[in-house]
Amino acid sequence: MTSSDRLIITPEELFHHIKTLAQIPALEEAIATRQIIQSMAHSLDIQVTPEELQKAADQFRYTNQLQSTQATFDWLERHQLTVDDFEKMMQSNVLFTKVAESLCAEKVEPYFYEHRLRFEQAVLYEVIFEDEDLALECFYAIQEKEISFPEVAYQHIQEQELGRMGGYRGAISRQDLKPEISAAVFAATPPTLLKPITTAQGIHLIFVEEILPTQLTEALRLQIQTEIFTTWLKEKSHRIRLDFSVDSHGQKDENQDRSEPITPA
Repeated sequence: MTSSDRLIITPEELFHHIKTLAQIPALEEAIATRQIIQSMAHSLDIQVTPEELQKAADQFRYTNQLQSTQATFDWLERHQLTVDDFEKMMQSNVLFTKVAESLCAEKVEPYFYEHRLRFEQAVLYEVIFEDEDLALECFYAIQEKEISFPEVAYQHIQEQELGRMGGYRGAISRQDLKPEISAAVFAATPPTLLKPITTAQGIHLIFVEEILPTQLTEALRLQIQTEIFTTWLKEKSHRIRLDFSVDSHGQKDENQDRSEPITPA
């Protein structure tokens, strides 16, 4: 096929491909999730304003690097979406956030304090070696001040930009570190160099610069709120089974069972 060729398939063929590509569970969950959100938004009388839609669209374009009108239209064409379809997507995104806030905002602080350790962060520098002896050699050389950690990083990190930054990983959450690494990092008294730690990824030489105080920032508040709401949505959506059957005219059977109204847990 050339770039100008089109592959034309019927709705029945499309559905067949979805099934044989084992995409039914993911599609079922996505549709059920959207229906749950819309149902909750209706019951809570949550509306989406034009300003909220525009803000969501601007954020979507920024995230997806759609920096021009033409780039946006190209993206829509590639995904076979109309402008109205795009607006419905943005409306769903806004409803997700607003319903999540309505249902879960008051649960954020209790969740944060109950799981506080998960959100601890440490500022790290790291070099990963393949050879344990070399890692130990560098460890002792740094301790004896024969060489600095940034120099070790520059010499042994293949990714040039990361090497120039001295192996700087930034502020990393406990939950984003391998268990054997997080245990050592958060037991340390910074600033300190950790003895090399072996994982399946390699031999980790880590300098812990700082353990950051755990604070419920706005970004973390939104993250927790989204986690709580997403977990609730998954539990609800897994109880729903969609009937994808159609009659000979491509219409859903009007006598099929309809899902019961959704109520918050």
